[in-house]
Amino acid sequence: MSNGEDKVLFLFRPLEDGVEIRHGHEVIWIQAWGRDSVRVRSALHTIALDDVGALEVPPPSPTPRVDTEDRRAEVVHGDITVVATLSETEANPEVLLSFNRTSTGEELLREHREHFWAPGSRVYLGDGSGTYELQQEFAAYDDERLFGMGQRTHGKLNLKGLALDLVQRNGEVNIPFVLSNRGYGLLWNLPAVGRVEFAANATRWQAARGRQIDYWITSGTTPAAILERYADATGHVPDLPEWASGFWQSKLRYRTQDELMEVAREFTRRKLPLSVIVSDYFHWSAMGDYRFDADEWPDPTAMVAELRELGVELMVSVWPTVSPLSENFAEYRDNGLLVGTDQGVEVHQMIRDKGMLQPVPVSFYDPTNPRTRQYVWNLIRKNYVAHGIGIWWLDASEPEINPSHPSNLSFYAGPGAEVANIYPRDNSRLFADGMKADGLPQTVLFSRSAWAGSQKYGTAVWSGDIPATWESLAVQVRAGLSIAMSGIAWWTTDIGGFHGGDASDPDYRELIIRWFQFGAFCPLFRLHGDREPRTPTGYLQTGGPNEPWSYGDEAYEIIADVIRLRERLRPYIHEHMSIAAKTGLPPMRPLFVDFPADEAAWRIEDQFMFGPDILVAPILAPGQTSREVYLPVGGTWTDAWTGETLAGGQTVNVEAPIERIPVFTFNGANHPLSNEIAAAARR
Repeated sequence: MSNGEDKVLFLFRPLEDGVEIRHGHEVIWIQAWGRDSVRVRSALHTIALDDVGALEVPPPSPTPRVDTEDRRAEVVHGDITVVATLSETEANPEVLLSFNRTSTGEELLREHREHFWAPGSRVYLGDGSGTYELQQEFAAYDDERLFGMGQRTHGKLNLKGLALDLVQRNGEVNIPFVLSNRGYGLLWNLPAVGRVEFAANATRWQAARGRQIDYWITSGTTPAAILERYADATGHVPDLPEWASGFWQSKLRYRTQDELMEVAREFTRRKLPLSVIVSDYFHWSAMGDYRFDADEWPDPTAMVAELRELGVELMVSVWPTVSPLSENFAEYRDNGLLVGTDQGVEVHQMIRDKGMLQPVPVSFYDPTNPRTRQYVWNLIRKNYVAHGIGIWWLDASEPEINPSHPSNLSFYAGPGAEVANIYPRDNSRLFADGMKADGLPQTVLFSRSAWAGSQKYGTAVWSGDIPATWESLAVQVRAGLSIAMSGIAWWTTDIGGFHGGDASDPDYRELIIRWFQFGAFCPLFRLHGDREPRTPTGYLQTGGPNEPWSYGDEAYEIIADVIRLRERLRPYIHEHMSIAAKTGLPPMRPLFVDFPADEAAWRIEDQFMFGPDILVAPILAPGQTSREVYLPVGGTWTDAWTGETLAGGQTVNVEAPIERIPVFTFNGANHPLSNEIAAAARR
């Protein structure tokens, strides 16, 4: 209190790792949460300790220093200092937080009132059930650049000026982590459906439903340092399995065991490297059975054994949908293992499953329920693992509900409006926990969606059901770099796009060649798509041919060379995947991660680094046979095709005939790319 006559406005209570602040009905906790990082929670009346966010256990860190005085509290934790102030000059005083770099005193971020009277920086709009619509506002900075937020389809790398929905959709992966060029990273630790606005006048986060505001913020002098702190807080990706770095062959869809095996054998006959081949959806007897249809896949054990002899692993598609025709449907329903609804029956999608004349409603299982996770894994173990299968394609795992009303869902973990975004994370957890409990080797969980922390379960993400167009290819570069800035080190696209593409069309052949050249430098390397002629969605569905040799002899020779190039790069890829596991630094990343002092590097959106030694500049337009490439400041760059060495800090025009895209190596790096590509070019 300032004197004996004033009433108490601002109370402090020490926490073991921070401080509690109370003002009116509001309570705020500021806690150390890893190196140079703090977690902030605020609520009316009391802080709830049970939550389903990404911050499970605080990483080891020193005890912060907490200083309190009349209307001010300061929490100093490494290179982040949080200052809480109460200004009595406001018409409606509230506690406001600012976050500064301890070593320099510079402001990283501060809370900002929405209005001088009301509302303030933190807003709680009650819904009569003990939860609230939540809003949190921060100041905006004219020179700020923002990156991350998962994977989006807006085609931009810098998020400043955008408004983004916080919801999971096909192709839209919501990971609410943002990295700023001001030197901080912020995780909005609420899996609620909501929205964020990175506007010119403010940054505002909104959750449709929740009990309290919850965010984590870290200070880092480089983007790499920020990503490492984020991995420490939400979980590190495992080491990538050896088989996973090679070429993955897939199409929609191989309908039988014989059809799939003939493709795998053809790779062997052509001496073309192949690591993974995929059995896509509708290989099952019914959604929810989680087993092969014996009429089409008569001997899965023999299939897996022959593939292994060829050096190939089998991946199977597992959808979280449960058909009313499933032999297990009654057990799902009666044991409460399906996602519920606030209103209406527990059905969430329409699809034509095995034996159905028309699309009928199907349900999604609820992976936030531990009993569901155990039940589903028991089926997976019995019907897939028993055949030697251990790679899972977790498709439609947003979940892809239709109509898209996540707020109407009811989960074991809570109401849909409050927790829906964790669905893909907990779906990966189902498989990761099951394999770990059974003593099986760590695998890749190939998921169409993710949330904060998904990476620790071995989740890989692809960019969803995208168009087979040049515009889509350009979007993929930004999408991959954005999700890399969100903690996901394992990522890829459907090479050639998913929707469409005619293998006999010369124009499309040019596109798929350029997409292969981009794909070879993505963390995972996978061909997939629903090619022409296409058929309606359902269990009879299949698309046109989609193997490397499907695109004519000229395209095949170029594509085959790209696949062989990827094979030579695999030791380099694993070296930097191991670094990703240790430090959170993804192998595919924007230029500014490696060259943060180069202002121009922060503005480049259509080039990227693949590890520290390789700069990639994809060709993203038809008929293009050269492009401008920016070479960052800090060393020399060698054209991997010609051997020409150039100084950094300049933009150069680089030739890109159809058989190659611009690729440079940094400071004379010595690895297979620098030696073997040049030799291949001379041949």
